[in-house]
Amino acid sequence: MSNRTVLARIAKGVRSRRGRRLLVAALLAPGLAWVALLSLAAWRARLVAPEPTLLVRDRAGRFLGELAASGDERLGFWELPEVPDRVARATLALEDRRFRWHPGVDPLALARALRQNLSSGRRVSGASTLAMQVARLQHPGARGFLRKAVEAATAVVLTARHGRRELLRHYLRIVPYGNRIHGIAYAARRYLDKPVEDLSWAEIAFLCAIPQSPARMNPYLPAGRARAVRRGRALLDRLAASGEISAREHEVALAEIETLALPWRAVRPAAALHPLLGLGRRVSAERRRARPLLDTTLDLELQGEAEWAAWSAVAGAAGRGAGNAAAIVVERDGWRVRAAVGSTGYFDAASAGAIDYLRLPRSSGSTLKPFLFAAALERGALTPATVLDDLGPGPGGIVNSDDRFLGPLLPRVALANSRNVPAALLAARLGPDPLYALLGDLGLHAHERPAARYGLGLAIGALPVTLERLVGAYTTLAGDGTLADLAWLDAEPPAPAPRRIFSEDTARLVTLFLADPNARLPTFPRMGATETAFPVAVKTGTSSRYRDAWTVAWSKRYLVGVWIGHPDERPMAQLSGYRVSARLARDLLERLHRGESGFEEAGFPPPRGWRAERLCALTGARATGACDRALVEWLPPASAPPPDCTAHRRVLADRRTGRLATATTAPEDLDERVYVELPARYAGWLRRQGLESLPEALAATERAERERARALAGVVPEVAIVAPEAGLRLLFDPEAPAELNTLALTAVAEPAPRQLVWFVDGRPWRTVEPPFSARWPLARGEHTFQARVPFSSARSPLVRVLVD
Repeated sequence: MSNRTVLARIAKGVRSRRGRRLLVAALLAPGLAWVALLSLAAWRARLVAPEPTLLVRDRAGRFLGELAASGDERLGFWELPEVPDRVARATLALEDRRFRWHPGVDPLALARALRQNLSSGRRVSGASTLAMQVARLQHPGARGFLRKAVEAATAVVLTARHGRRELLRHYLRIVPYGNRIHGIAYAARRYLDKPVEDLSWAEIAFLCAIPQSPARMNPYLPAGRARAVRRGRALLDRLAASGEISAREHEVALAEIETLALPWRAVRPAAALHPLLGLGRRVSAERRRARPLLDTTLDLELQGEAEWAAWSAVAGAAGRGAGNAAAIVVERDGWRVRAAVGSTGYFDAASAGAIDYLRLPRSSGSTLKPFLFAAALERGALTPATVLDDLGPGPGGIVNSDDRFLGPLLPRVALANSRNVPAALLAARLGPDPLYALLGDLGLHAHERPAARYGLGLAIGALPVTLERLVGAYTTLAGDGTLADLAWLDAEPPAPAPRRIFSEDTARLVTLFLADPNARLPTFPRMGATETAFPVAVKTGTSSRYRDAWTVAWSKRYLVGVWIGHPDERPMAQLSGYRVSARLARDLLERLHRGESGFEEAGFPPPRGWRAERLCALTGARATGACDRALVEWLPPASAPPPDCTAHRRVLADRRTGRLATATTAPEDLDERVYVELPARYAGWLRRQGLESLPEALAATERAERERARALAGVVPEVAIVAPEAGLRLLFDPEAPAELNTLALTAVAEPAPRQLVWFVDGRPWRTVEPPFSARWPLARGEHTFQARVPFSSARSPLVRVLVD
């Protein structure tokens, strides 16, 4: 067909409507393609990168782990505030020599690559500029001519939009260096363990060689390292030829690159996984971007020892139900966390080791009692000489964990023995609301629920806490009354100033209570798990049915917290805080004080200016020679001297009759005895303890004298019913024996009269003598109870009880 014929047919086609449309489309297609290409390039021309990886080290710079951005397995992407001049010169010499002159695409490089590829019949040379590499790294995919065109257009827009300086900085942030590492700043830290600003010419050349083929130039493999060294030498030669480095620098760098020492490939220690993940949640996005290198306060060696000690403790108690443990070690100087064990093994699925028990709320047991006592001391509801009663069930039927009652106790002994009843009575005196508010100030809860939900149970473990928060709260007692934040990172800006919660006097006094091994008797024996060769304050705690065993202990240098329990909250077999977690806490403290005898170390300091007094343990008065139970207590300087104890009396008795000696008793029959006379409410306890009361003749005479004195002075006894509680509701069991269908009635009166009369439903029911107790046979219906002093206006408030 001739050309004329072809042209004729085209002209004929153009004259038709369909032909004209095809011609317009053919003419517009290239333009539309360019518009689409430029639109795609403009959309892609953004500088994007994942969040920087956190590189975490211990206090000595030892590797703890890496925390990549959520959902991304790649590592690095550290920002470069400024590109070091050496790095910029080496990178451009190797990757894009005309970077400062072309618009994002290098025409000379394109021509060279086209010529070489055509002449060889295959792809032997590329023409990618640094901007084109950024485009490809941000949007990876299969290579082809169309993708190359998109990358070229994107490179031009990137250069125009962001400028060459920002483009180079971004390239050095995202370029891969093998082993999932991206960015030269991160590569410098992981491969050479130094900041990018401190790299030598040899180190820069070595790193710049890797991105060409990160897999083939893997520095951790001998062959890959050799390839990187060869390419690095070529780069050094090029830098010397272009005058970027001097002949001397060239010579030194060539010698150094051959013997470049790389650290061993760091492996994440399994023992640090829980604190590592915890730090990741703790670091803000701003902190991650600004300073992704985290130098922690943790000590990797101590971390491993602590986890092993926790594992050993749980393994030794596994037969009695222990399933896992958590522990935290804090150096008191700066409150730096030196070890944090979240579980006995992260990968131990059988024991739910992936759960971080350091941050899991569990029932607090008795661990909050020191804060209750500190609050009472602060508010004046308690003094070191106040007598607390441990005589029977407390409010709400609260009893002690050992089902025993120790009688009158001074605060030191009540707290050191961790008695529930005195704590509940003290909490009732303060009220749940102030105590709950205090625990909130200590960071133990966030006021999610009202105080009424927990009530007086706040004193004995009703409030769930985490071990981390609990140890943080104990900084107030170990730190002279100020609440401090635990420090997890070194070289951080100063933490907020510690906030004062208690006075220094109160914190020191409570510390002395908890550091006195004699005060722990009889509940906790001497030379047991709570005692060390150096001064240590200890508080244990055990939740209901032995589900949780706690211990918080501190020496003059360290504060240690321990929790042991079962992941499923199953009860353990008699594993209390004293029996299991205190042993682990002692083990950790002895490791920390390894090599110290402790004999030369003085105890914890007392409150400044306070004076020591020897007090009777039963009355809180100044102990006399007759007091067989006495302790040394610290009293405020402005307080009046305590009176001498009059409860303990030395009396001459006739050893033949056991009665008071008379003038006719022979000297050889005289026997000096110590008798105890306490208020009437202690009469039952005195009998159970086998303590001798004053002979009846003398006691009756003295009581009569006191009653006459009180009558003359117009003193009316104060009467109160201890049991039953007001509003009590009981169920009558018709099948139970009559002796079991009874209700215990107990009253107290101060000053104690000789008798009380129990009134039931407004009628006198029984006259009782100290300890003013009786048992009333149950009868269905609503009943009122009242205790009255005979022939006196003194009477207790009415107590109502419903029997169904």
